Amino acid sequence: MYVTRRNFNLGALALALSGCTASPTGRPATTALPDDLRPVRNSAYDAWVASFQQRARAAGITDDTLRRAFQGTGYLPGVVRRDRNQTEFKRSLEDYLSIAVSDERVAQGRDARRQYASVLETLEARYGVDANIITAIWGLESFYGARRGNVPVVSATSTLAFDGRRGAFFEKQLIEALRIVQSGDITADRLVGSWAGAMGHTQFIPTSYQAFAVDFTGDGRRDIWSDDPSDALASAAAYLERNGWVRGQRWGNEVTGAASGTIIQPQENGPRFAVNQNFRVIKRYNNSDAYAIGVGHLSDRIAGRGPLVTPFPPDENGLTKDDRIALQIRLTASGFDTQGADGVIGPNSQAAIRAYQASQGLPVTGVPSPQLLDRLQ
Repeated sequence: MYVTRRNFNLGALALALSGCTASPTGRPATTALPDDLRPVRNSAYDAWVASFQQRARAAGITDDTLRRAFQGTGYLPGVVRRDRNQTEFKRSLEDYLSIAVSDERVAQGRDARRQYASVLETLEARYGVDANIITAIWGLESFYGARRGNVPVVSATSTLAFDGRRGAFFEKQLIEALRIVQSGDITADRLVGSWAGAMGHTQFIPTSYQAFAVDFTGDGRRDIWSDDPSDALASAAAYLERNGWVRGQRWGNEVTGAASGTIIQPQENGPRFAVNQNFRVIKRYNNSDAYAIGVGHLSDRIAGRGPLVTPFPPDENGLTKDDRIALQIRLTASGFDTQGADGVIGPNSQAAIRAYQASQGLPVTGVPSPQLLDRLQ
C-alpha cells in the first residue's frame, strides 16, 4: 500500500524553499524562533492537553513520556496563523526551478554528494534508489541539512490538534511524536521540526517516521535530526523503495521532439518531460509535478548533466528570466535592494519595485514591466 509522507499542504513545496531559520552550523537554532512561535498562555489549550493526555495514556504513552515531552511546550499562535494563511502558490515551473535548482543548490549538492559518497552509494546498492536522487531530496527538503526546522514538534502538533481544523490528523501525529520520544530515538528537547511537524534532514512527519525511518548507523536510534545525515538519507531511500521505486530507471527526462509514453508540460510553451513510475514515486514524497521535476532535474545537475534545453516563454508581464534578472540588478544598483538576482519576482523584488516607483512619482503597483526595465537603463 502506498503511504504518503506528507498528505497535508505546507504551503511552500518544501521547507528548503521557505527560508526557514537555521544556525550557521545547520543545527536547529532554538533561540532564533520568532515571537509567535514561542508558547503563550491559553487556558482552552491547557484543558485540551489534559484531556488529550488521558487518550495518550490509553494509547500506551507513559506518564514519564508525557511529562518529558510536554515540559516547556505550549500553545503556539504562529502555527495556527501559518496554517490558516496558507495559499496555493501559483509559482510558475520556471520560477520554482530557479529556486529549487539554483546554482548554489547544485554546487552544494555536488559537494554533499562527494562528502557522503560512501553512505549514498551504500544506500543505492541496498535500496536501488539513485544516490543523486537521494541527495536532491535532501537538498530540496532542508538545503542539505542547513534548514531542518527548530519548532518543538510536540508544541506544533498539539497546537494544530487543539485548533481542530485538521484535529484528528494532527492528534495522530502528536501520538506518534510521543512514541518517538518514548522509544528513545530522540530526546524531547531535540524533537524539533517545521511549524507543521515535519522533521529532520528529510522532513518526515511522525507517522512516516514510524513507518520508514532507518537506523543506518547501527547505534540503536533512528536519528534523522543528527548533524550526521546518514539515518535521514537512509530513511528517504527506504521510503522511495517501499513506495515502488524501480531500480536502474531514471525519474524521466526532458524531451525536445516526438516522444511516446507519458509526457507532461507543466508550463504552457515551456519544456516537456517524459515521466515514468519513479517520477510518480517522487510525488509520493510531495504530491506536486513541480517538486518531482525539481528533484529529478536537481539530481541530474548534481550528476553533471546540463540545464534544460527548451527555453521558458516570457511571463505574463512580457519579461523573460534574463529580463527579470536584469531588472533586479538594476534596481539594486539604483539603491532599491531586491535581496538577490535570481529572476524570481517575489516579495523582496516587489517591495523594491514599489519603492522605486514611489521615488519616481509613478503609480505604485510592484509589478515589473519592460517599460520599467527600460527606465532603469
